[in-house]
Amino acid sequence: MRQVRRADVTGAELMHAVAAMIRTDIGTKLLTASLFDMDRGEMSRVYSDNLDAYPLAGIKPIPDSKWTDIVLKQHMVYAALTIEEVAEIFFDWRLIQSLGCESSANIPVVVAGKAIGAFNLLHEAGYYSAERLAPVDAILPYATIAFQFLAGAPSDA
Repeated sequence: MRQVRRADVTGAELMHAVAAMIRTDIGTKLLTASLFDMDRGEMSRVYSDNLDAYPLAGIKPIPDSKWTDIVLKQHMVYAALTIEEVAEIFFDWRLIQSLGCESSANIPVVVAGKAIGAFNLLHEAGYYSAERLAPVDAILPYATIAFQFLAGAPSDA
């Protein structure tokens, strides 16, 4: 992540660098990232490696769901290992399945007790085991930098 040192670094470059780490260290067939404003209850997709299926879109309300409770309030990684588990959480599960994916993992990025973003990973059924998700803690510092940059939040570092 040498990009972070450059004066002209962009949020897209930082997201691409973190996405590359996730693809290498965890694995994913499809990866998106969402930025959250918990105070306003809003979210926006800020990264997608499949813009046809998951385009970058405007601001939308954060849904009140099991996923919201686990990922955004409890700040826990959420993994669904079957398409049935995916379908319980995501209304677009048929699209997910049509892309050859039947499991998901959602990795929250938390700063000062608030979820500011999440990486959303999709893969084949059963993929996101605890072992495969073990690198999350090593990736989170870089993910935090990228999301803080996109959110325009200053760092105290």
